[in-house]
Amino acid sequence: MEFINKIYKDKFAFTAFLVLLFLYLIILFADFISPYSNHYSNRNMSYAPPSKIYTINENGKISRPYTYNYIREYEPNLMQTIYKQDRSVKYYIKPFVKGEKYKFLGIIPCDRHLFGVSDGGMLYLLGTDINGRDVFSRLLFGGRISMTIGFLSLFIVFPIGLLYGGISGYFGGILDNVMMRFAEAVMAIPSFYLLIILAAILPSGMTSVQRFCLIIVILALIGWAGFARVIRGMVLSIKNEEFVQAAKTMGASNLRIITKHILPQTTSYVIIALTLSVPSYILAESGLSFLGLGIQQPDASWGNMLKEAQEFTNILYRPWLLTPGGLIFIAVLSFNILGDAIRDFLDPKSKIR
Repeated sequence: MEFINKIYKDKFAFTAFLVLLFLYLIILFADFISPYSNHYSNRNMSYAPPSKIYTINENGKISRPYTYNYIREYEPNLMQTIYKQDRSVKYYIKPFVKGEKYKFLGIIPCDRHLFGVSDGGMLYLLGTDINGRDVFSRLLFGGRISMTIGFLSLFIVFPIGLLYGGISGYFGGILDNVMMRFAEAVMAIPSFYLLIILAAILPSGMTSVQRFCLIIVILALIGWAGFARVIRGMVLSIKNEEFVQAAKTMGASNLRIITKHILPQTTSYVIIALTLSVPSYILAESGLSFLGLGIQQPDASWGNMLKEAQEFTNILYRPWLLTPGGLIFIAVLSFNILGDAIRDFLDPKSKIR
């Protein structure tokens, strides 16, 4: 309770917590919230702007929210495609509309979506991409990859780092020297360039799920060494404590002493490191996907969605394509703020904010 009160009293940390909670809730219920599926595409609506939603009718009276469909036309004077609203038919926005079928939480077959428009209407809250896919819907589905890949990588990094650093620090001597030199060699490898090399040699015929799993493993392979080195330093200072000597006297095995008595003493640091490490993995996945070496189309991640916004004309005329970059910034900033608050609470040596 004390920890919860600490977070609640810190306005920045509490706001960051609410932001992250909101992001994870919307990606969890992405199938229900999004008006379209992850693979929906309407090529005739390529780069359609965000739908304009009206609450005042033509008579100046308050009305139920409605929108108009776009008509695609070619403007010879501008030598480009433009979109105009077809004001002949109103399409009212309704809650819990019937749409594409999906499995709610991956289990329950369902075809109801949180909101949508009447039959024949098109609703693009954040416009569409080059293939006519709804950017808002893809943001939700892409967040599932971008926001979870960090935690999945840490599930590999932390057990390896804990055990490796624990063994190295506990036994010391030659074994410690050999293990730490190897860890330092791994740390010396430029991590992002290694990511690019490993991702580039992945077979082209792999599915996005297989590529996703391999990227998690790649991220884990370059992230454990620094964590193990810190754990090793902590174990060096803990292994001479009286409770460790008592466990040795009682005949406990070395592995039991490490896993049951020493490593639990590093819990505070592990929690802090976990919170502060997630943003780096989010950025790593986004960077790989932005370069075309991560999650591949048509599956969405915030990184490969942001890739489309690298063209200067898209930045000027289609700013809605920059939305994934804004979400990456918000998620990373929120994790860092929350991680700082957790560190201040768990680390007795840190200053109280």
